[in-house]
Amino acid sequence: MKFNVATEAEVLSAENSDVYFKRSLSFLKNKKFNDDVVAEVTVSSFENPWITFTGLDDVLTLMEGRVKDLYAIPEGTVIPYRDFKGIPAPFISIHGKYRNFGEHETSLLGFICQSSGISTLSSKVKIAAGEKPVYSFGIRRMNPFIAPMIDRAAYIGGADGVSGIKSGKILGLEPVGTMPHAISLLLGDEEAWKAVASGTKRGPVTVLIDTYDDEKFAAIKAAELLPNLDYVRLDTPSSRRGNFANIVREVRWELDLRGHERVRIMVSGGLKETDIMELSDAGADAFGVGTSIASGKTVDFAMDIVEIAEQPKTKKGKLSGAKHVMRCSNCGKVEVLPASKVDDLCQCGGKLKDIMVQYIKDGKVIRREKPADARARALDFLKKYFVKLPS
Repeated sequence: MKFNVATEAEVLSAENSDVYFKRSLSFLKNKKFNDDVVAEVTVSSFENPWITFTGLDDVLTLMEGRVKDLYAIPEGTVIPYRDFKGIPAPFISIHGKYRNFGEHETSLLGFICQSSGISTLSSKVKIAAGEKPVYSFGIRRMNPFIAPMIDRAAYIGGADGVSGIKSGKILGLEPVGTMPHAISLLLGDEEAWKAVASGTKRGPVTVLIDTYDDEKFAAIKAAELLPNLDYVRLDTPSSRRGNFANIVREVRWELDLRGHERVRIMVSGGLKETDIMELSDAGADAFGVGTSIASGKTVDFAMDIVEIAEQPKTKKGKLSGAKHVMRCSNCGKVEVLPASKVDDLCQCGGKLKDIMVQYIKDGKVIRREKPADARARALDFLKKYFVKLPS
């Protein structure tokens, strides 16, 4: 028996693509036509006014050797999907023969649609959490074959750590984890906590305190039992938690009253972006966010031909001609301009810079970025325009 997933070879051979692309190319096989095109990837609508763009790294692997040139907005760029005039911004611009890459549209879009949705939601959670750490705990809710993609997108979007072992290897991070309720069920709370405290060699000592007892009394017991305790984690299910923020306040009060100010509080368990700020104000110091990040709403990217044989041409509802995406270094405003009419002066007096970068030249990938660099790009923008984050 095999898992119901596509292999890398099947993705690269377009066997995992929509059938009508392959059929259409077969219809054109004996026709004479010029298929030197420019195709652009844009977004027509999205529930959030901006997107944290990710997934490009996989697109480069897919498109190398299939297209002549490829330009794109770098991963980790936080950008409105339409400029201030309402013009859709191209996130990727492909130059090449359509017959060589057209049937791969399904996979190309799939790589960026889901990943960018996850990274955008991760950015929103990070905005809500501010300087407090957020950890991506959502891979257990999704197909395990895409777990590294989920954690990578969450990390670039702003998550401070990820739980996946394979994800950590890809990202160059030590994966983050605490303990499951199962250990307390098997050993009892105190023996489980001691085992975790003595067995934690890297990272903070964190114990889960809500398997059996009231959170307040369990937190006190754990703090008194473990001199090296860093975090108590509250993972109380919604059916039992009542007002979660009040529980956090109560735990914080009782720990401080007994001299355990250094013990911090981590919260998890079905958290959403809207929960983060309230829990932070109540005294939560770190957040394990799972399903809401991992299931971030998919971005509806679409790919369309905008030039054929160096002449502007596209379908109705789209804007023909290759384009540049300009961003002002002063005010951050984005303006989409025809490639033939680039202006470098913003209305505010600042300089406009084309943020699209060439990644494939003459069929070869000439540039790749580390996830940490893409994450730094996202955090720099979030810090400048949205939230106070550590320098």
